[in-house]
Amino acid sequence: QVQLVESGGGLVQAGGSLRLSCAASGSIFSINAMGWYRQAPGKQRELVATFTRSGSTVYANSVKGRFTISRDNAKGAVYLQMNSLKPEDTAVYYCNAIVGSSYWGQGTQVTVSS
Repeated sequence: QVQLVESGGGLVQAGGSLRLSCAASGSIFSINAMGWYRQAPGKQRELVATFTRSGSTVYANSVKGRFTISRDNAKGAVYLQMNSLKPEDTAVYYCNAIVGSSYWGQGTQVTVSS
């Protein structure tokens, strides 16, 4: 099992930046894939960026060129650097890890004001 704790959310003006962190504990060396999803009010949860099992990265088209995912395998951590934020990036951001099953953090709110 894996436990995930996100941090780094907050309120920022459009054009600003935030860096999200996700710390994993438990069976961190069994993690196959790890990344970030988000859910805006009234919308379905969607992929933002993730490391796949092969180690490659996948980004949503809407964040390409603005967001960068990175990780520290030794710490079982994954980060999301978000630049040039837009109001439409406003959502609860969730960390996800695949260790056989899918595990989720509690989420961190990101609010971008116009």
